[in-house]
Amino acid sequence: MIYKIVALTLSLAGLSACDVTYPVAVVGPSDTVFRGTATSAFLEGGWFQVSNGTTTCRGRYLPSSAGETTTFPVNCSNGLNGIGTAIFEDGRAGGGFITMQNNSRWQFIFGPGALRV
Repeated sequence: MIYKIVALTLSLAGLSACDVTYPVAVVGPSDTVFRGTATSAFLEGGWFQVSNGTTTCRGRYLPSSAGETTTFPVNCSNGLNGIGTAIFEDGRAGGGFITMQNNSRWQFIFGPGALRV
């Protein structure tokens, strides 16, 4: 019995070390496109970073399942901050919007759809 518990613990520990990275695109004011990646860690949520060449924005999010909505803070190197809301289509794809402190609304796309922006 103790061997089964140890094996299960080691399996879960191995899974928690698996990070998955996927593309992200954010469309900001005047159709400015920010590109980057998001990395998701099993049971830990994830983080993303995007840039348009002059401004970099990043954020962290909690894990969610398909069909669930998550909210996350966004901070940009130009001083703008906001709150993002995204819906996961599955574990690695989805989208939503970021509302910045200046009330601008930015589109947020992650997964294969980000490559088509």
